[in-house]
Amino acid sequence: MSSPLLRAVARGLPPHYASQEELIAAFRAHWAQKHFNVERLEELHRAVQVTGRHLALPLVDYPALQSFRERNDAWTQAALELGERVVREALAKAQLTPADVDQLFFVTVTGIATPSLDARLMNRLGLRPDVKRSPLFGLGCVAGAAGLARAADALRPYPQGVSLLLSVELCSLTLQREDLSIPNIIASGLFGDGAACAVLQGGERDGGSAGPRVVDTRSVFYPDTERIMGWDVVDTGFKVVLSAKVPQLVREHIRTDVDAFLGAHGLSRQDVKHWVAHTGGPKVLEAFEGALELPPGALARSWASLKEVGNLSSASVLFVLADLLDSGEARRGDWGLMLAMGPGFCAELVLLRW
Repeated sequence: MSSPLLRAVARGLPPHYASQEELIAAFRAHWAQKHFNVERLEELHRAVQVTGRHLALPLVDYPALQSFRERNDAWTQAALELGERVVREALAKAQLTPADVDQLFFVTVTGIATPSLDARLMNRLGLRPDVKRSPLFGLGCVAGAAGLARAADALRPYPQGVSLLLSVELCSLTLQREDLSIPNIIASGLFGDGAACAVLQGGERDGGSAGPRVVDTRSVFYPDTERIMGWDVVDTGFKVVLSAKVPQLVREHIRTDVDAFLGAHGLSRQDVKHWVAHTGGPKVLEAFEGALELPPGALARSWASLKEVGNLSSASVLFVLADLLDSGEARRGDWGLMLAMGPGFCAELVLLRW
């Protein structure tokens, strides 16, 4: 049967915004009290090449959030509002209604709630009570591609169905203000807040758009790499684990993995016209470009997204995908490859064709 179709992707950002210079000044004022090397702080923040980030709350409200409970409560409220907004926008772009939805996949790594966010959205959106929900926590940056893959794969036995993938990441609410480690300093300069929703339909469902088919998906897990990226759960919440070895792992593995995946379909990297890569940071994007021998500009959308809004964890790759879809650049017959890497350590690959 024909492959699932990607109907639409909607993006959403919180209403509060701070430039990187404003954020550097706020961190400088806080961390200078602890005799931290503030010059090193500024160097690390500027090195990530982010110009500013949208925030779940006004910048002045963050100092009052002292406990994990306070930050997670703020996450629940803001995530619900932002999540509802992007789902409604995505369905409108796809010319569908909440009543059309059969499956809802929800991914996040920045907050926890039970009932999960997708359950709370059932009521707010008026989704059918028989919708199959799959909340996925802990995949981090890879979850945008992984979630899209799971949503598409779930439709293959149901060619008339509709699946939603919702990603909501409010990274600013996870920051450990007392952690002066280099990984936390880098994370405080790199990660931003945002949400995205993708709408997919089964390959035999009537109606459609110029969106691509999800031809195939592949997961790759790298053994014994658990400490490369993730969280340590501490009394104050989520403490970032971020190894400097991430770009090295990209260079060591991604070319072989991509070539094997494409080769299974009789394709090579030269056949791929549209590259949709997670905005992991400058060193990660440079590693993608070098390892895959990509032509100049192949990751231009990823670089632009990184600069404009920062790394949005699981939502990042969906922002890049939405930018490509909204541009109208892709033509019938074009091949695209979506790729992301994250905690595990692992990679997810999604093969697209227009």
